[in-house]
Amino acid sequence: MKRGFATRWVLTPLLAFLLAAAAHADVSAAAAVPAPAADTSYATVRPGRALRFPGDLGAHPRFRTEWWYVTGWLHTAAGAPLGFQITFFRERPDIWRGNPSAFTPRQILIAHCALADPAKGSLWRAQRIERAGFGLAGARIGDTAVWIGRWHLVHRDGVYRGRCEGANFRLDLAFTPTEPPVPNGVDGYSRKGADPDAASEYYSIPQLRVSGRIDRRGHAEPVTGDAWLDHEWSSVYLERSAVGWDWIGVNLRDGGSVMAFRIRGANGAVLWAGGTVTDPHRRIRILSPDEVRFTPLRDWTSPRTGIRYPIEWRIHAGDLRVTLRPLLADQENDARATSGAVYWEGAVRALSQGRVVGHGYLELTGYGAPLRLR
Repeated sequence: MKRGFATRWVLTPLLAFLLAAAAHADVSAAAAVPAPAADTSYATVRPGRALRFPGDLGAHPRFRTEWWYVTGWLHTAAGAPLGFQITFFRERPDIWRGNPSAFTPRQILIAHCALADPAKGSLWRAQRIERAGFGLAGARIGDTAVWIGRWHLVHRDGVYRGRCEGANFRLDLAFTPTEPPVPNGVDGYSRKGADPDAASEYYSIPQLRVSGRIDRRGHAEPVTGDAWLDHEWSSVYLERSAVGWDWIGVNLRDGGSVMAFRIRGANGAVLWAGGTVTDPHRRIRILSPDEVRFTPLRDWTSPRTGIRYPIEWRIHAGDLRVTLRPLLADQENDARATSGAVYWEGAVRALSQGRVVGHGYLELTGYGAPLRLR
């Protein structure tokens, strides 16, 4: 929801610097234009617009927020399991677009990178933030190509390639689709609340085949696995009463897939829910709010932030009944330096009657503090 995860915007030091630079650059030129006015001319998600490919693989810069999420499971040559996340966010700030300065941050790019490693007991993680332009960062229209410096997610010749790195680790992976994009909601119009304006355009690409290399502390090794890609864009993502969401994207061993989410209000009240299930024949079923239920089974409390997360669940999604168990408990991602949020994003196994029937990712947001997306 994913998928992806939208940001709770605060003035992190770098973002504050970018906005200040835009406000004060080229004072003489700025003085010749009208007084500042907020740019609120965001595009709006509306029902009735079918997704169009390949164009919708690319960026939609007229919308306020957009993200490309790739999550999945990897296995080393020795068979050790790992989880990974490569995420790029594009944000169109609500600032004065009349500023003639080239330093005005008209688009901001954020990226999160994480490797869930049972041997480490927590995440290898890193994050980046940069304004678009000057060759530093960008998001291409027409096909997937988002980057910040050497970090990137690019679609070329039918294959996605992702690269990111942090202190003592690096991911360099290729993702090969085995099926077309799956629209979520009605033709990609995904409701997030009773208010029809609270919505996104949203599709997933499950059952991606993964190959590539990872590096931990200078030790490089080949990996294979499977992954899930979410691409979502919106200008009004949540109703004001929403505090966060729970989301899953699971590749099933029979070739099917399940995406499900619920939007939470104060005191854990469920404001909305939805999902998409595909069967082994790739037939798609869109789930109504009353067909999705999340039941928490086990909590974990972060020793760093003190936030308590429900990390094991029983999920009802249409006719599907599974229990989700995490690869490891500590998969908290502290992204306050870029997006201002702390969230739990982790690799999980899906079990039915005690048997593993799939692998995927679970995302938990808004448990430490409410998300504020506008």
